[in-house]
Amino acid sequence: MCDVFFFEAFDEEAAALRRFLPPEIDAGMTWQTIQECGQDAPPARLISVRTQSGLPDAWAQSIDGILTRSTGYDHIVSFRDRTHADFACGYLPLYCNRAVAEQAAMLWMCLLRRLPVQVRQFREFKRDGLTGQECEAKTLLVVGVGNIGYEVTRIGQGLGMRVLGVDLAEKHEGVTYVDVDDALPEADVIVSAMNLTPDNAGYFSRERLQRVKRGCVFVNVARGELAPTTVLLPLLKSGQLGGVALDVYDAEIALAGVLRDGMASDNPEVAATLAVAEHPNAILTPHNAFNTRESVERKAEQSIEQVQAFLSRGAFVWPVP
Repeated sequence: MCDVFFFEAFDEEAAALRRFLPPEIDAGMTWQTIQECGQDAPPARLISVRTQSGLPDAWAQSIDGILTRSTGYDHIVSFRDRTHADFACGYLPLYCNRAVAEQAAMLWMCLLRRLPVQVRQFREFKRDGLTGQECEAKTLLVVGVGNIGYEVTRIGQGLGMRVLGVDLAEKHEGVTYVDVDDALPEADVIVSAMNLTPDNAGYFSRERLQRVKRGCVFVNVARGELAPTTVLLPLLKSGQLGGVALDVYDAEIALAGVLRDGMASDNPEVAATLAVAEHPNAILTPHNAFNTRESVERKAEQSIEQVQAFLSRGAFVWPVP
């Protein structure tokens, strides 16, 4: 048994982790999720995952610690609460704020300028139906102004947008905080950047999103459970939402299994997501907003810092609250 085992370590991340690993730490890693590996028992007392591994309840009594290499930690809290086991939990709160915010901005600008349709129509060099919109003077509503959301507000302000923020904790200067339901009819672009809790799943309900300005663009870079695709799909089809961009998904574990491994699924969220992916005013990316050279380096360095702290003193530098 090794000291630590990293699941879901894609090629670039695995290479970065190896660069920061000291020789005295014996580490294993795979690009696969836990369920794809099919292991009956944990390969180390300390395991590290991202967000697509289904943590087996049977592992809870056989591990000392879990490190999630993500800023969100709802999946770890759920596992801890479900099993009532006594193990340490760590996460990475600061490695990808700018990367995710820039992805959000890229996505809303691509939708405003109808980039998916532009690319399709290049084959005919046809401009009909391609007239887009500029960012300047548009209203950007950022729901969840934490570390990532604040970066989104800064980018929006830099683009000359009118930026509004929604958060329970109004901690950032220079942000105009508003009530979400008051702001929805004014927003041209909505970015979901809030953390997922047991209380806010389904936050962007059909009733709430029916109040948006017709043609509003919706971007989710937070958690898919906040805005189920079964809710988004009919609003996109009707034109109530003028565009949808997603990097995160409800039923993401099942969706990844369908797309990566050809697994069968009768989950309605998976079916709705696949339908959204076919819409000309939608952009879907594979939970990749964090993935820049800079953030992967920070992620690897901070992951190894977490591992070293846990192995030396049994506690993480950044423990899950």
